[in-house]
Order: sequence, then structure tokens, then C-alpha cells
Amino acid sequence: MAHAERGMSAPPEVVFNTATDPDRVDAWLPAPLRRDGGTPAGITDPLGAHWRTSGSPTWSARLQVRPGDAGGASVRLELAADPQDRGLDRLADESLVNLAREVADNLTPG
Repeated sequence: MAHAERGMSAPPEVVFNTATDPDRVDAWLPAPLRRDGGTPAGITDPLGAHWRTSGSPTWSARLQVRPGDAGGASVRLELAADPQDRGLDRLADESLVNLAREVADNLTPG
């Protein structure tokens, strides 16, 4: 399992809604988890979601968004793959960079 954490300068609800928006998930969620339209397999806590694949190879992701500094958000993404993928740490970090870009686009008028 790998994980990445990142602060974002948007309210936690905006980050979570962007992350779980079916129209935006392709821009940030790793490709193996986009099957089924990227719809979360479940919502946990008020601002948590998880995705998983069926079949082989098996992938899963767990996203947790919490309030951060100055009205922003703290975001943690955990990725797992079976068989283990050696690039998971990099992929988790890249995924959060892409999510931050989507959040910024979501906040930009027009």
C-alpha cells in the first residue's frame, strides 16, 4: 500500500465533491480505478470515499478529506494493488496533484 497527503486551498466539501464528481474523476483517479465510471464503491465518514476494482489485477483507493489550515483541506489518498505495483507512491502523489488541479478548475469562474 502507498499513500500521499496534500493540503489544498479550498473548503473540504469542495475538494470532496470534486473528487467524487463523475465528470471529474477521469482527470485524477488512476486509470485502473476508472472502470464503472469511477463511481466510488462507498462513502465513509462525511468526507471519505473508496474505490475498488473487481477481477484481476485488484486495485483499491481510499480518499479522506479533513479540514485544514485557513479554511482549506488536508487530503490523504491510499492506493493498493494486487499484485503490488512498485510505482504506487509516485502514482498516489501524481493523483493528488491532478485532483488539486481539478479543484482549482472547479473554483475558477467561467
